[in-house]
Amino acid sequence: MSKVRVATTSLAGCFGCHMSFLDMDERIVGLLEHVEFSRSPINDIKHCEPCDIGLVEGALCNADNVHVLKEFRENCKILIAVGACAINGGVPAMRNHFSLQECLEEAFLDEIGVDNPHIPDDVEIPLLLAKVHPLHEVVKVDYYLPGCPPPADAFVKILTDLLEGKEPSLPKEMLHYD
Repeated sequence: MSKVRVATTSLAGCFGCHMSFLDMDERIVGLLEHVEFSRSPINDIKHCEPCDIGLVEGALCNADNVHVLKEFRENCKILIAVGACAINGGVPAMRNHFSLQECLEEAFLDEIGVDNPHIPDDVEIPLLLAKVHPLHEVVKVDYYLPGCPPPADAFVKILTDLLEGKEPSLPKEMLHYD
């Protein structure tokens, strides 16, 4: 029996959703009987190859985030937005209340303790977007796994449902936002 290929990535966020994913602890071993990880922090593969399920955490803050998300959408049969940042922009979207220029000036010119004030313009730095976006504003998202971060049990439930060919359904007690 072939295994379901799963890829994960973290865009603009805190990596907390991946930490929660890893909180599945020994249940990950059980998943490995049915799942093969493609791109993930476990194996450090840099590009998303064709896979069955893509788990994406984080919002879209820069051109690199958009590129990675589009690569995931093209290669993943099912795309899951994981966590508040992916679903609604989360904490990174707090900058949407200000212009990008105001944010750059505050961080790199006006902040107390800034040495050598200047706004970085190195070509290696991904181009910042004018606003932070949740995933669904750029690509089609198939499922949403809410939380900040979603609990490990919710990851187990959504993946188990999909592995069993069922429509994912999270009971209310798994939906919390702490």
